[in-house]
Amino acid sequence: MEPTARPDAGTPAAVVAEQAQVGKSVVHRYGVALALVFVCVALPLWGFGELAEDVAAGQPFFFDAPLLESLHAHASPLLNSVFLAFSAVGYSGGVIPVDIVLVLALALRRHSRSATFAAIALGGSALLNLAAKHVFARARPAVWISIAPESTYSFPSGHAMGSATLACVVACLAWNTRWRWPAVIAGAMFALGVGLSRVYLGVHYPSDVLAGWAAALAWTLGVRLIAFRRGLMTGSAQI
Repeated sequence: MEPTARPDAGTPAAVVAEQAQVGKSVVHRYGVALALVFVCVALPLWGFGELAEDVAAGQPFFFDAPLLESLHAHASPLLNSVFLAFSAVGYSGGVIPVDIVLVLALALRRHSRSATFAAIALGGSALLNLAAKHVFARARPAVWISIAPESTYSFPSGHAMGSATLACVVACLAWNTRWRWPAVIAGAMFALGVGLSRVYLGVHYPSDVLAGWAAALAWTLGVRLIAFRRGLMTGSAQI
């Protein structure tokens, strides 16, 4: 005997109710993951796109000049030393060597999944930054003569992007350990210090730094959530 169809099964109200039930099931099962993708990937990517669009159009940002001038107004020998140090460790003097050591250490300890994630995130970030600089070809600020001048393109900041990528990678690797929040806090403070140093030294606009942070978040967490969604910590790697 064939099952009897419900009299109201084909009505608009029934269709809406059925769809609502499916939607509720999806949200219940994947709601946290979807929220993470939205906050960690979609929002930073949107922010970078907004900044990039205005840079490509040659439109100035209202906050760039005031923030540059405000930081420069507080310049002192002590702050010079502090921000020169942050700037140095934010690239070739710190971030790049640590990137290499981190990937090698994970590989040698046979945490192949974590090593692969770190290599893709860190290497991909560097390549994306290099490509973006040449695509947008934004000139460096020329508000004053910097004590640490740069000659490459300005947008997005390589120091800001590299330091934020490293911080995100370490936070992801430490996420399932007791070092989760120390890694997040220390990484955020480090990336903030490096980003501020580039504006203080007058070699980047604040919008360059914001774009670097946004691109780093979108790329690194996108790789983590999409390509490595089943977990990075095969072998329980500890950071």
